[in-house]
Amino acid sequence: MRAIVLLLCCLALVACAPSQTDAAAAADSAAMTVADDAGNGTGEFISSPVEAAPKPFDIRAGTDWPDAQVTSGEASISCELDYAEHGDGIALTNLAFFSIVDALQPCRERGLLRLRYQGRITADFTALVERVAVIADRMDLDKRVLDINSSGGQVEDAIRAGDAIGASGWTLWVREGANCHSACVLILGAGDVRMISGQVGIHRIIRMSSTATTRAQLNTELQAVYGRVKEYLERNGVAVAVADQMMAVPNRNLRLLTPAELQEYGLDGTNPAQDDLDRLQLMRKCGEDFVRRRDTFSRAFDNVCKSPDRDVDELNACGLRLRARYGFPDATCPADSPMSEFDPVRSAFFRDRDAVPSADARRPQGAGDSG
Repeated sequence: MRAIVLLLCCLALVACAPSQTDAAAAADSAAMTVADDAGNGTGEFISSPVEAAPKPFDIRAGTDWPDAQVTSGEASISCELDYAEHGDGIALTNLAFFSIVDALQPCRERGLLRLRYQGRITADFTALVERVAVIADRMDLDKRVLDINSSGGQVEDAIRAGDAIGASGWTLWVREGANCHSACVLILGAGDVRMISGQVGIHRIIRMSSTATTRAQLNTELQAVYGRVKEYLERNGVAVAVADQMMAVPNRNLRLLTPAELQEYGLDGTNPAQDDLDRLQLMRKCGEDFVRRRDTFSRAFDNVCKSPDRDVDELNACGLRLRARYGFPDATCPADSPMSEFDPVRSAFFRDRDAVPSADARRPQGAGDSG
């Protein structure tokens, strides 16, 4: 339950931006770790040639999207963070435009969505996060949580998905009992905020298409892959030492990162790269005094409110009392104020309300997509 409160506090800092893809993917190699549908187990890294990329299309334009399904895992949409009480929401398999609209529609009032995903990191996972983010933009669902449990997948797909996640404002949550292993660590690194209660583990990449007969040849082949991984980690504010640590762990094994290592490598808490960008944007929007007061409140919340013997309600009440001392909610920037998710929903909360067609007007009866 304490993790839910921390998620609520962190979500106020997450900003939304358009999705992007990684254009530097090599055509002859990728790394894949095999996981079961629930995302359990340590997985085994293998590698295979990457298929030619499909013809690009703009999912931000129109409603006629190419067919896509979630086939490498299980996905669902919830408008609540408390999965123990509310479950994981509506199952999402069909990634057609109106299927995602239907799944996200109940979340419009609160302005928060939680995307639960259990399974492998492959191309359909990338499509999932990209398409959900596009509809969330149109519905102004600016508080987004990716609740993930995965033992890994395609490295190149993880980089593409991570860049899309990093450009669209997500909190990454590895909840109690969940895992984030191998290529999933790249997804974790992309979050604006990372909340970790489960296990995070790393190991080496192996290329199934390798022709190496010596360690030197194998190392030469892998350097190209690890070079892309390091570039990706750098732009997401994660220490490149993570990639170096991967190289030292045999593929058949798994090294679990400690809480101290997660902090040291920049994989837990606020993404430092995003934090710098957010501060600059927030300063331009709300002013230097707002940012200074917000930072002071955050430090005070950690020192005054956080305590092992405090339950969820007490923690919330403490934070709401404390923020008033620092002038929050701010009259100029109420939505950006700390703990704004506890404030009443404003009537003008949604922008571009008509951008998403209503269920009655969008297509003929009987032509619906399954969700």
